[in-house]
Amino acid sequence: MDHAEILDQIYDSIIDGDKESARAAVQQALDAHLPPGEILHEAMIAAMREVGKLFEEQEIFVPEMLVAARAMQGGLELLRPFLVAADIQPIGKVVLGTVKGDMHDIGKNLVGMMLEGAGFAVVDIGVDAPPDNFVAAIRDHQPDFVGMSALLTTTLPQMIATMQAIEAAGLRQQVKIMVGGAPVSAEFADAIGADLFAPDAATAANRACEMIASL
Repeated sequence: MDHAEILDQIYDSIIDGDKESARAAVQQALDAHLPPGEILHEAMIAAMREVGKLFEEQEIFVPEMLVAARAMQGGLELLRPFLVAADIQPIGKVVLGTVKGDMHDIGKNLVGMMLEGAGFAVVDIGVDAPPDNFVAAIRDHQPDFVGMSALLTTTLPQMIATMQAIEAAGLRQQVKIMVGGAPVSAEFADAIGADLFAPDAATAANRACEMIASL
């Protein structure tokens, strides 16, 4: 199998959501000494871009997007040490968390996987994250973006509190803030001063890519 065929195998395995096949193909690419950056960009990121496009066109839905993202993650686990060794830089860094009082993580996790699939480094601070945890993560990791998730209407005020804490800490100008989740709307995002609103994981990745390219 030549190099192009190996990359095609990685691409197809991710779109099909076949984690074991994706891992095997990534290992084959590494054994064939393909450049890590080429594996990442030409196969894995390209596949996740296609997954996002298919989702936006309603040709696939959340379950299919989730298994594709998990297949990408499986391959990325093998590839990541080689990316580090080759000094392949992410296109940006994102801190993600579900706000205080909210224990839901599926949406946040899918956003994180889609962002990784788009080439971002993702720092996940988990669920039920108080404002101080977001502030500490910004200080520690110096991200380009902060993503806040909420699934409960009752926890929307925690997005406001987190925005205020970031502002009070003098960090607001350092990061772009993206919000999302079932009860979150574009109007709410505008009202609290967020930079980006994403109704779903594919849109989150696309909008983050667009904004990082404009910075």
